[in-house]
This record gives sequence, C-alpha cells and structure tokens, in this order.
Amino acid sequence: MTYCVGVALDGGLVMMSDTRTNAGVDDIATFGKMFVWEKPGDRVITLCSSGNLAISQAVVNVLEEGLPGDDGEPETLWSVPSMFRAARLVSRAVRAVFAEQGPVMKAQDTPFILSLLLGGQLAGRELRLFQIYSAGNFIQATTDTPYLQIGEHKYGKPILDRTLTFASPVEDAVKACLVSMDSTLRSNLSVGLPMDLLVYRRDALKVAAHHRLDENDPYFAGLRERWSEALRDAYQSIEAPDWLKDT
Repeated sequence: MTYCVGVALDGGLVMMSDTRTNAGVDDIATFGKMFVWEKPGDRVITLCSSGNLAISQAVVNVLEEGLPGDDGEPETLWSVPSMFRAARLVSRAVRAVFAEQGPVMKAQDTPFILSLLLGGQLAGRELRLFQIYSAGNFIQATTDTPYLQIGEHKYGKPILDRTLTFASPVEDAVKACLVSMDSTLRSNLSVGLPMDLLVYRRDALKVAAHHRLDENDPYFAGLRERWSEALRDAYQSIEAPDWLKDT
C-alpha cells in the first residue's frame, strides 16, 4: 500500500508520497510514486500513484508514449492545453491499461486497484488538483476541500482537517503534510520512508522544491519529535472527567 496527499492552495500546490511497495511482510521494496513533468515557463504537472505497482507503471508509460489526440497525433502531458485535458488524458490511459490487462488480471483473480493524484498548472491556466479512480473517472479539489488523499489516508486525515484551509500558507501545508505522513508511518507498516515532497507556487510555472526525505533528514526528525512531545503535553494537560473523581 502507500500514502499520498495533495493540497491545492491559494498560494500554490503541495504534493507528497511515500515509496514503500510490499507484496507481503517479507517482500518490501522502494519505488518512487511521484512523477513530474516540468517545462519552466510553460507547465508543471505532478502525478502520484497508489495501488498495484505494475498498473501504475503501465499508466505512466502510456502517458509518456501518448494516446491519439483529436488531430490523430499522440497527446501527452507535455502537449495537453489544460489541467482538465491532462486529467482526461490520464483517465484515458487508465482505461487503456484496464482494457489490455483487466481481463487477464480478472482471470487470475487479481483486482485492478489504482488511485492517482494529478496536480499542476499550465501557462495562462488555473492551478488544479484531481483524484483519478481506477474506473477512469475523477474529482477535483475545491476551495472548501483543498486537499485530496489516496492510499492509507485515514491516519493522516485528522491533522489536515484541523489545520488546512484554501487560504493556508504553503509553508503551513508542508508542515501539515509532514505531520500527516508521520502519523501514517507510526500506525501502518505498509507505508514507509523515504518520501517525496514537491512544492509549487501558483503562477511560478517552475517547481519551487522537490525533495526526498528519509529518517535521517534533520528537519523531519525534529518535526516528528516535537509533534510527539506536543501531543503528550496536550494529553497530559487535560484533566480527567469529574465523574471519575468519586469512583
């Protein structure tokens, strides 16, 4: 399994993914699940994947090679004119992989499991963030709900719900995403370091930061310890309920 989160803010975009892939407790490996198409001044598009590794890699390869566009020429993420068209192209790639591999997987009783986050901006267009499902349909993040998650998302959701709004600074979103990942790492062994983190500032049309963080990263190590201490202090500062005092 995996955990990925994307946050679309007034100030920009933050996307993060872990790198653990496992096919059982004794078959664990590290694979990058974040893919970036960047042409400074023209576009920044980021894709994060969760689910069957073979399926997600097949989808990325289809996107690299392209699918026939309206003019018959191959359409890729380098050529789409908008993020909506990018989401449609990724959806087409998912359905193309399903058409080829789905029947064989079904015959072997292997489910077709895939979830994707797609975020970015093209010159003259709006910054957008989408979640694409295994059926090829998708939803978009909004100002009311500026973040989307895929994979093992439940452990890291509370901090995002409590701290993030569309107006949150990009720096706050980075911290919230890192705490969200730390909460997931502590509670689910199928999610693991290192993790990939991308920061994009609205209308910059270039990546602001793209880092891989592991357990030796000093900022992440400090954040984990300070967050744990803050939770312990908050927990211990809360008085026991009155109805326990006389028992």
